[in-house]
Amino acid sequence: MTTPAGSGAGFGSVSWWGLSPALDLQAESPPMAPDSQANTEHGTPELDVLLLGSVDGRHLLRTLAQAALWPRRKFHFYVLENNLEAVARHMLFFSLALEDPEKMGLQEKSEVFLEVWGNALLRPSVAAFVRAQAERLARLVPEPDRLAEQLPWLSLGALKFRERDALEAVFRFWAGGEKGPETFPMSRLWDARLRHYLGSRYDARRGVSDWDLHMKLHDRGARVIHTREFRRWRDTGVAFELRDSSAYQLPNRTLASGRLLSHRGERVAARGYWGDIATGPFVAFGLETDDESLLRTSNGQPVKTAGEITQHNVTELFRAMAAWGHPSAARGDPDEVPSDANGTPEPAAPSPGSFTVHFLPIGSAQALHHKSCYKGRFQLLYVACGMVHLLSPELGACVAPGGRLIVELARYLVDVRQEQLQGFRDRVGELARAAGFAPQPGTRSSESFARFYKSEDSAPADAAVDSGILRTGILAPPPEATNPPSEDPAQPLPGQTPLSEPLQLPSESQASLEALAPPTGSQTPKPESRPGPSEITSPIS
Repeated sequence: MTTPAGSGAGFGSVSWWGLSPALDLQAESPPMAPDSQANTEHGTPELDVLLLGSVDGRHLLRTLAQAALWPRRKFHFYVLENNLEAVARHMLFFSLALEDPEKMGLQEKSEVFLEVWGNALLRPSVAAFVRAQAERLARLVPEPDRLAEQLPWLSLGALKFRERDALEAVFRFWAGGEKGPETFPMSRLWDARLRHYLGSRYDARRGVSDWDLHMKLHDRGARVIHTREFRRWRDTGVAFELRDSSAYQLPNRTLASGRLLSHRGERVAARGYWGDIATGPFVAFGLETDDESLLRTSNGQPVKTAGEITQHNVTELFRAMAAWGHPSAARGDPDEVPSDANGTPEPAAPSPGSFTVHFLPIGSAQALHHKSCYKGRFQLLYVACGMVHLLSPELGACVAPGGRLIVELARYLVDVRQEQLQGFRDRVGELARAAGFAPQPGTRSSESFARFYKSEDSAPADAAVDSGILRTGILAPPPEATNPPSEDPAQPLPGQTPLSEPLQLPSESQASLEALAPPTGSQTPKPESRPGPSEITSPIS
C-alpha cells in the first residue's frame, strides 16, 4: 500500500539479515541428560536444531564459536528459508568462515564478511572474492560427491532437484554470468525502494532517518547505533564503511532476489532489491558483546558505534571458528570424548566433522511431521519473526518432549508501533500454546525473544485456534501483499534462468509483518498498481 507519506513497509518482502542479536543455541537448548552420551553414535551427544528464517546464519556461527565452552556435542542444524537466495548466502558465509587462515587472514575475513553481509555496494577485491566463491559453489552444487568431499559440513540432500538447479543459477548470477552494470544496478534500485518507502518525505529523508533512529531504535535499546552510520546506510545501503567511501562502487549481487510480477495479464519474472531499508544490519552483532568495555558511555553517549562493535564481535567469532575448519586446529581423536573423574564430558576443541547444516525444501514446514525422521526429533526450534505464521501444531510435533521454542520478536522493526509490539507478542504466545508449548519458567524477560518449552505430557491445542489467528489480526497478510510496488524498478531475468523458488511471490512470512505497520499519513491507502512498461521490459520466454 502506498500513501503520500510512503508505503510504511521498510522491512521489505525478503530478509537478508537478522533483526535480533545472535544466540548461542547450546545455551538455549535443554540441559544434556547424564545418560545421553551412552545412547548416541560414537558416544558423542547430539543436538538437533530446527531453524525457520534464521536468514544469515548468525545463530549457527555463534553456537559453533562458543562450542569450546561446553561439553562436546555433535550439531545437526536443519535450516528452512523461504527463498533459495538466502540458502546461497548461508553457504557463502560458512565457506568464508571456514576459509583456510593461510589463504585469508582474520582481519580480511571479517571485513569481507561484513561487506558481503550488510553492504549494498562492494569494493572490487570483495566483489572478486564473491565471484570466485560463487563459481566454486556453482560447480559443486550439481555434483553431490565432490560437494561432500570439499564441504563435509553441508547437506543438500533434502532439496528437490529443481531447487538445486535454481540454487546453481543463483551462484551463476553471482559469478557474473550476466555481464554489464545494468544487470543489477543496486544504487538505482536502492533509491527507488527508498522513494517508494518515504513518499513525500523523501526530500526530508535525513530528518526521517534521525527520527527513526532516536525515537524508535534508541528507545528500544539500540543506542550504540550512531547517527552517521545509520544515515549513510539509509542513503546508500553501505552499513560498514571500512575503507574510503569512493572504494564502494560495485553492486552486491548476493542481495538480488527474484519476484513474479504481473504485467498486462502475464506473469513476468524480474530481479531487484526487495530487502530491508528501514532497520539495517546493525542489530545482529552490533548491540551485544562479551567485552563490556565496548558498551561504555561517556557523558551519556556510547563510546563505540554499532559498526565498531560488529567488527569486533565478528572478528572474535571467526577467531574461535578457526578450529572448526581445519583438523590441525583440533587436538585428539574427534570421536573420543574426554571426561572427568565423574564421567562428565569436558569441554574440548571442536573438530570439522562435529556439525552438519541441512537445508530443507522451501515451504516444507507444514509437511515435516509426516516424515518419521523429523517427528519428535528436535530439542530446539527457532522461528524468526517473519516466519511466525508457520508455527502450528504440525510443526510443534517435530519437537521432542522437553524441547525448547524460541521466537524472534519484532522489537527492532521501526515501522511497528509500541502497542503493536505487545499485540505481536500476545499473538506469538497464542500460536505457541496452540502448537503445544508453554512459557518457559525461570527465564529472564526479553524484548527480543519469546521462550517456550514443550512439557512431557503437552498436547497441541485445537488447530482451529491457530488457523483463526493466521487469518485475522496483525499476522494476516494484507491483500496488496501479492502486488509489487509500482515504484520498484526490476531487472528482467533471462529466459534460461530456472523459474523456481527464487522467483516466488513474496511469502506470507514477510507480508504478515508488513501488516503490522499501518501506512503513515491520513490518506486512505489505495491498491497498488501493476508495474508499467518502463519497469518490466520483457517477459520470460
